Amino acid sequence: MFQNENVKDRVFLVTGAGGGIGRKLVEALLERWGFVVACDVNEGDLLALADEFRTHQDRFITHNFNITADEEWEKAIALTVKFAEDKKRKFYGLINCAGVLKPGWLSEVDSSQIDFHIDINVKGNLYGCVRAAAIFRRARDGHIINIASLAGVAAVPGIALYSASKFAVRGFTLALAEEMSEFGVNVTVVCPDAVQTGMLDLQLDYEEAALTFSGMGALTPQSVAEEICAVIGSSNREVLIPGWRGAMAKFSSALPEITSLIQKPLREMGKNFMTTMKNEKRGIR
Repeated sequence: MFQNENVKDRVFLVTGAGGGIGRKLVEALLERWGFVVACDVNEGDLLALADEFRTHQDRFITHNFNITADEEWEKAIALTVKFAEDKKRKFYGLINCAGVLKPGWLSEVDSSQIDFHIDINVKGNLYGCVRAAAIFRRARDGHIINIASLAGVAAVPGIALYSASKFAVRGFTLALAEEMSEFGVNVTVVCPDAVQTGMLDLQLDYEEAALTFSGMGALTPQSVAEEICAVIGSSNREVLIPGWRGAMAKFSSALPEITSLIQKPLREMGKNFMTTMKNEKRGIR
């Protein structure tokens, strides 16, 4: 386990903490002696989380709220500030892990799916970032980390709404990093490839999502959480995971006309890997 002294004794607000990357991140922060306000919209997941980490209850609380409502963000930030004050610690980090994805061809989706992706993935991040940025700017210290995706580096047909939302998160985060740099506040966007979470399992039922699986493998939530912990306190503005897929995504984004020529074989690779994953889940070898 990589130890990062920028985590110890500092307070972090983590969204999407009920599962996936967020849950593993809570665990990683606590292992490094951080203080955590774990937030999620699913109260049941938070109850399970509280039970799992009850031995850390002196450094850990949960908060159930809807990130798409700015007024609820106001309460969550206020709760985090008070928690930090009560523990005589500093509110240092906001880490946005919450996100959603539903595959679909754009010619077939309805407006509710547009709202679904933009409200949660984009607005849900921006509300929190704006409020945390004001606090960190006054303190001239702090770190905001947003979890985007390699789908926010290179456009991915079949999950275009998700891709668009993550492009927005990435662009916003990089712009915020520039704005906050003069105040000593770090801002980072983390862009992982496919991760072994419920979001990935959901995509197995959609042929539209074949390109998600073209990497012939998936990251673990723990490995992504470790990468996030490693970057805390650093001035890195963008982290691509894994690096080689990130380089491919950058190339694809820079040369979309050429990239379109290789999408068909990549999609076929993805379909084959989807079949393999489905068979493994069914116990078929």
